[in-house]
Amino acid sequence: MRGKLTLLQRFAGTFLQDVNLGVILINTKFELIDISDMACRVLGLRREDIVNRSMEDVFADLPLEHHLVRRNILDGVIVRNQALSWTNNKERYELLLDSNVLRDEEGRIVGAYIIFKDVTNLRSLEEQVQRSDRLAMIGQIAAGTAHEIRNPLTSIKGFMQVLLKTFQQQGMDREGSYTKVMLEEIDRINELLNEFLLLSKPKNVTYRQVDLSQVLKDIWPIIHNEAILHGVTVQHEVKENLPLVVADREMLKQVFINICKNGIEAMGPGGRLTLLEGVNYEEKEVFIDICDTGPGIPMFIIDKIFDPFFTTKPEGTGLGLSVCQRIIHDIGGHIRVSSKGFGTTFTVCIPFQ
Repeated sequence: MRGKLTLLQRFAGTFLQDVNLGVILINTKFELIDISDMACRVLGLRREDIVNRSMEDVFADLPLEHHLVRRNILDGVIVRNQALSWTNNKERYELLLDSNVLRDEEGRIVGAYIIFKDVTNLRSLEEQVQRSDRLAMIGQIAAGTAHEIRNPLTSIKGFMQVLLKTFQQQGMDREGSYTKVMLEEIDRINELLNEFLLLSKPKNVTYRQVDLSQVLKDIWPIIHNEAILHGVTVQHEVKENLPLVVADREMLKQVFINICKNGIEAMGPGGRLTLLEGVNYEEKEVFIDICDTGPGIPMFIIDKIFDPFFTTKPEGTGLGLSVCQRIIHDIGGHIRVSSKGFGTTFTVCIPFQ
């Protein structure tokens, strides 16, 4: 019996240290008795600071409704597969939580345990698949209808231009001004159709080895001029000998111009946009960080910014970032975004061989 108990104790110790699960053990006084390394990492806690302390003290900085553990757990309240989000000072996690009481041989409650799994990557993958499905559907609709819409638009625009010329020749300024407004609205419809078509699979994509540093240098005059218009400074930190990636050069330009313009427009005069190049050799990825000093993106919005038609701009279509994400996904890469109340960083990651 003693040997078995020692074996169980050793297993428990190893379990808390090595398993890729968040584990918290509490006693009947609602004090934290032990915690796994993974739980400390995810919750942003240090084991030596919290062991043997009350759980209310552990989460004292948070409102009660955001406490990971409640006292009613000791009343026998069982939790199974509860989904929740947790943000520490460094990162946001999506967790799946279970909890139950621990009883002695006579059935009395002697404590409780909380176990949670980090499913952030799984949730992210699920959202990407759902978003890709929506983009594919929109792309199919766009490809099938855009030309049918453009044909009558072209005829309407042609007749409008004839009318405008006639009004100008006859000095009908008021009618001419109305016609100009209608022509501008037709141009807006055409621009929207162009964005719709970008959501569908492009027919003339040319994949070849591309130097990302050179791509950024090519679009630098566009970014720099946009920054001057908004009173923003821009900086490009180049990394030497960046590995080549396989992609369509023109489509990459579109991605970086779009993200940079979003960052510039989000800042007021005096803001700063920084482009940083880097390599993650473990993941075999080249990455570009695009950092702005704007107001940041609220947490309740940040999960939606890549959704088609979601926008916070009065004149926006909500398709720009959706198109960017599809372009990067098509070459096996991904786009991450992080924002902590001040400033936002978009990270574009593209694999290399």
